[in-house]
Amino acid sequence: MDDKTAELRDIFLDATGEETVTERQAESRGSLVDADDPEAVDARLQDLVAAMRERYDFDTDLETGAYVRLVRGFYDGDDDAALADECGVDADTVVRARLDCHLVRDADHAEEAIRERVVETEREATRANDRFRDAFVELLTDADLSGRLASDSREDGLREATEDIETDVSL
Repeated sequence: MDDKTAELRDIFLDATGEETVTERQAESRGSLVDADDPEAVDARLQDLVAAMRERYDFDTDLETGAYVRLVRGFYDGDDDAALADECGVDADTVVRARLDCHLVRDADHAEEAIRERVVETEREATRANDRFRDAFVELLTDADLSGRLASDSREDGLREATEDIETDVSL
């Protein structure tokens, strides 16, 4: 390792707080899941929660199934009180569990009691390139589909609108 590489490695270690530069590699099972099959979605969510639990220190001792219900409820728009009822725990536990899964609400930033944990959660999510949140969004929302459809319709509309325009430009 030359001096520049060693210097970059040291900067990386200081910035991330990680002990190693490389990730463990494992064969992925793939991410294509039939969104109409709740069991397949739940299985994928369980895999994601298990991967997060392995990588990060979770603040609660909720079972994986409770985390899956919490993630589903979060993306269904349920508030923390409703999630607490669904999971059979108090709202404080729900907030900690949400943050374990990198699920931050806008209102969390205003809560003095958890502000530091919110900042740390966002740092963790950023270090992971938001891959867990992105996977949750992909599984539980139509955001990816609607984004592609909206992009296609904008392109088609623009093409039609500019099709008959005559330009007489002389340079």
